[in-house]
Amino acid sequence: MVRLMGRSGTRSTRRAGGPMRRAPDRVPDGQRQDGERPRWLRATGLRSVLRGRSVAGQVFLLVVVIVLLLVLSAVAALVLQVRHDSDDEARNRSLAVAETFANAPGTREALDAPDPTAVLQPRAEAARRQARVDFVVVMNTDGIRYTHPKPDRIGKKFVGTLGPALAGRSMTEEVDGTIGPLVQAVVPVKAPDGRVVGLVSAGITTAHVGGATARQLPLVLATAGAALALATAGAALVSRRLLRQTRGLGPHEMTRMYEHHDAVLHAVKEGVLIVDGDGTLLLANDEARRLLGLPDDAEGRHVLALSLDPDTADLLSSGRVATDEVHLVKDRLLAINQRPTDRGGGPPGSVATLRDSTELRALSGRAEEARERLNMLYEAGVGIGTSLDVTRTAEELAELAVPRFADFLTVDLFDTVLGGGQPDATAVLRRTALAGIRKDAPLYGVGDRIRFVESSPQGRSLSTGQTLLEPDLGRAAGWRAQDFERSGQIVEYGIHSLITVPLRAGALVLGVVSFWRSEKPEPFDADEVALAEELVARAAVSIDNARRYTREHSMAVTLQRSLLPRRLPEQDALDVAYRYLPAQAGVGGDWFDVLPLSGARVALVVGDVVGHGLHAAATMGRLRTAVHNFSALDLPPDELLTLLDELVGRIDQDEAAEGGTAPVTGATCLYAVYDPVSRRCTVARAGHPPPALVRPDGRVEFLEVPAGPPLGLGGLPFETAELDLAEGSRLVLYTDGLVEDRTRDIDVGLELLRTALEGAGPSPEETCQAVLDARVPSRSTDDIALLVARTRALGADRIAQWPVPPDPAAVGEVRSAVSRRLSEWGLDELAFTTELILSELVTNAIRYGGSPIHVRVLRDRNLICEVFDGSSTSPHLRYAAMTDEGGRGLFLVAQLTERWGTRYTPGGKVIWAEQALPRPGAEPALPLFDFDLP
Repeated sequence: MVRLMGRSGTRSTRRAGGPMRRAPDRVPDGQRQDGERPRWLRATGLRSVLRGRSVAGQVFLLVVVIVLLLVLSAVAALVLQVRHDSDDEARNRSLAVAETFANAPGTREALDAPDPTAVLQPRAEAARRQARVDFVVVMNTDGIRYTHPKPDRIGKKFVGTLGPALAGRSMTEEVDGTIGPLVQAVVPVKAPDGRVVGLVSAGITTAHVGGATARQLPLVLATAGAALALATAGAALVSRRLLRQTRGLGPHEMTRMYEHHDAVLHAVKEGVLIVDGDGTLLLANDEARRLLGLPDDAEGRHVLALSLDPDTADLLSSGRVATDEVHLVKDRLLAINQRPTDRGGGPPGSVATLRDSTELRALSGRAEEARERLNMLYEAGVGIGTSLDVTRTAEELAELAVPRFADFLTVDLFDTVLGGGQPDATAVLRRTALAGIRKDAPLYGVGDRIRFVESSPQGRSLSTGQTLLEPDLGRAAGWRAQDFERSGQIVEYGIHSLITVPLRAGALVLGVVSFWRSEKPEPFDADEVALAEELVARAAVSIDNARRYTREHSMAVTLQRSLLPRRLPEQDALDVAYRYLPAQAGVGGDWFDVLPLSGARVALVVGDVVGHGLHAAATMGRLRTAVHNFSALDLPPDELLTLLDELVGRIDQDEAAEGGTAPVTGATCLYAVYDPVSRRCTVARAGHPPPALVRPDGRVEFLEVPAGPPLGLGGLPFETAELDLAEGSRLVLYTDGLVEDRTRDIDVGLELLRTALEGAGPSPEETCQAVLDARVPSRSTDDIALLVARTRALGADRIAQWPVPPDPAAVGEVRSAVSRRLSEWGLDELAFTTELILSELVTNAIRYGGSPIHVRVLRDRNLICEVFDGSSTSPHLRYAAMTDEGGRGLFLVAQLTERWGTRYTPGGKVIWAEQALPRPGAEPALPLFDFDLP
C-alpha cells in the first residue's frame, strides 16, 4: 500500500491536498505474495500511464513519441531509397536490352529487308519476354515503328526523343508513351561505316517500376513495426519502474501529498502507529496518542518502553498480523488491526490501526436486536399462512415466536372462527395453539374452552381491541381474578411478564394472542410490544383468510354433498359399491348415480364437470338432475346423452348472454343400462373414459364403447354398445381422476387400474378398496368417482310371459294365466288388482295398438306387469267426464299401482305398471273398487 511520509521520514497512506481518495480493491498484505504489486495500484497505474497524468505516464508517452518519429523517418528514407534504386534498375535494364537487340546479328540486315516487320517483330517480342521489359521497338531513322507489343501501333510514329540516338548516342528518358508512363532507352543501329540506319528502343512502365518498391514495402514496414514494439516495450519497462517509485502520482499531486499528509494523518478518527522491524515507534498520529496515552516524545522510542499494557505492547513489538483484536486499554476496548510493511518489498516493520469499540459494542448490540426483529418479521411474512387452515396458521405463529421472542405463546380463537363463521364476542374461546420452551407450564391446554373475565388482560384486549402489557404478573390483581389457583401456579412457575394482543382483521376481533416471559428477568418493554403487535397483525390476516376459505370450502362441500346421492336406491339387478374422493384443491364436478328403471332395469351414470369450486359443483347438480329427469323417459343411452348435450349447450349460451364470467362448461358422461332379465348392458359415453369389465373368472377388459364428443360441443351423434354380461360380472365405471394426472399418462393409469382389478376380491366393496389402495398419490389433484356394480340375473322362475292374439276374448285367458302364476308365487292377494291392470292394458293394446302383443310379469322387489305391442302410440292419462263411455282405464291403473309408464322399443312400445309386494305379516289390501270384471 502507499505509505505516508510522516515527520520522521515515513510515507503517508493518504494523498495530500484536495479530497482524499480511497484506493479500490486493496488486498491485505498478509494475502499478497512478496514483490507482488497490489491490484489497485496496477489498475490505477495503468490508467494513469495511459492518460499521461503521472510522471511515469508522461515519460512513457514522450519516449513513445520520439521512437515513433524515428521509425517514421527511417521508413520514409527506406522507401525513397528503394524507389531510387528501382528507377536506376529500370534505366539500366531498358538500356541494356536496347543495346543488346541493336547489336544483335541480323538486326541491321533486317532493316534493309523489303518487310522489316516480318523479320523483326518475332525477334523483338521474344527479346521482350525474355528480358522482362514492357516493349522492344525497332524503328527507322524517321521514328516509324517496325515492331511493337501492340500490333496496331506498328507503322506509327514513335513517342520520345530521337535526336541523341540519330547523332549516334544512346539515351534514357521518362515519357508518357502509348502504353502509359514509362522509362525507355533509345539506341542507334549503325552500319559498318558508322552511319545510323535505324533505332531500337526498350522500356519498362512506371507501374512495373513501382511494383518492386511495393514488394519491398511490407518487409520495410514489418521491420519498422518490430523496432517500434521493442522501443515501446523498453519504454514501458522504464515507466513501470518509475510508476512503482512514484505510486502513479503526477508532479503536482506528489507535491501536494507531501505538503498535506500530516494534516490528513492527524485528522482521521482511527489511531495509526508505524513501528520498524526493531520495535521502535516511528509514527503515531494524534488519535493513537489519545487512545494509548502516549507521551510527546514517544516517537523514536521502543514500544515496550511506552508504559503500555503488556498485551498491547507485545502485539505492537511482535509485528504479527492481527485483525480486530480487542484489547482493554484503561477503560477502553480497542480493536487493533496490524499488517507488516515488508510484504511489497518495503522496509521491515508494521502498521497498526486502533479503533475505539466501546460505544460501537453497545450500538452493535442494539443493531443486532433490530436485525433479529426484522428477520423475525420477514420470516413471519413467509412462514405464517402457508396453508389455508386456521389451526395450522395459529400454530405457525406460535412456532415462530418461541423461543426467539417469548418463552410461551398461546392463541385463543372464538369457536365460530374455527368453523369459518363470524366471531361472536359473547361466545367462549378455544385454545387453538400453545408453544413453550417447556411442556409442563400450568397454562390452559390446547382444545380447552376458555371464557376470560373482563378484568383479565385477555378480556380487556378483546373488549377494547387494544394491546395490553402486564410487566409484573405477581402484582396484577385483575389477571388473578381469571383463575386464582392457576394464576398462582403460573407465577410460582416463573412466568412474570405478559403481552396480550387482540387478533384483529379489519373491524373483527378473531381472538387473542398471549406472549409469556419467564427466562429473562426483565419484563417486556415498549419495543417488544410493537414487535408483538406486528407479528399478530400479520398472523391475523392469514387467520382471517383461512377462516374465509374454511367458510367457503364448507359451503361448497355442503353444496356438493347435497347434490351427490346420499344413499343408493334399492334394487335387485346389481350389487353396487362406490367411492368418492374430492380433489386436494377443493370440491369439483364429478358425480355418479344409480337409477332404477322400469322392467327391473338399472341405469349407471358417471360424469365429470371440468374445474373445481362452486361453479363446477352447481353445474354438476344441474346435470345430475337432468339425467334423473331424462332417465324417467326410459330413453336409450345415446338419446339421453343427446338431450344432455343440448342442455349443456344451452347452459353455456345463457351464461354468455348474461355476460357472466363463468367458464364454458366442459363435461363428460357415461350412461349404462343393465337388464337383469336378458343380462344385456347398453352403454354410451360422451368424452368419458371407457368402463372396465371384470369377468367372473377374473379376466379384465376395457369395453370398446364408441367415444362420443364431450357434452356441449353439439352436432355429432352418440353411439351405443351392447353386450351380454354373465351373472357375477363386475362393471367398473370411473372418472379420469382415477387414471390420469399430471405425472403420468392415461395409458399408464389404465394399466395400473387393470392390475388392481385383477387382484381385487369378488365383492364390489373389495374391488373399490383394492383400486383406491393401488393409487400412488395419497391425494389427487382431481376428483375421483368410482362405481363398481356386480351383475345379477332374474331367474326364469320369476318371469312369466304369454303371447296375446289380437282378439278381445283373449283378455280372459290372460287373466286366468296370471292368476295361476300369482298363486304359484304366493301372491294371491294381488290377483284381483293384477287382473284388473292387465285387462285394461291388454284391451288397450288390442284396440289401439298393433301386433305382435305379448304380456310379461316379473317378480322383483315389486310385481311388474308389462304389455308389449307393435305400435308407437303412447296412451295418456285423462279425467273422463260423467257422460263419457271410456277413458277411465289408465286412471284405474294409476290408482292401483305405485307407478306406471311407457317405454319404446325398436319394434313398438311397452306399457308397464308396478305394484308393491305384500310385506310378511301385513293385512291383505282391500280393493279400491267393488265391481265385477267382464
